[in-house]
Amino acid sequence: MKKVKRSKTVVSQVDPDEILPEYDFSRARPNKYAPRYQKGALVVMLDPEVAQVFRNAEDVNQALRSLARIIRTGRNRRSSKTPGA
Repeated sequence: MKKVKRSKTVVSQVDPDEILPEYDFSRARPNKYAPRYQKGALVVMLDPEVAQVFRNAEDVNQALRSLARIIRTGRNRRSSKTPGA
């Protein structure tokens, strides 16, 4: 069996800001979830057993705010103690 010679395709230099022709965005749609994510928001994945406890994002945020308040209170108490007292 003979090997078929492939012609080398010449790739021209493309500006880094230019989209390559092989990328086709003609059928692309805007992200329908984008408005949900505010600037500075963090998206995390919950394990299934954790997700079963919370009904929605507000419940998760409320629980985390409560936990953060407890953590901050504990840190403030430790830092306000004077050494040797």
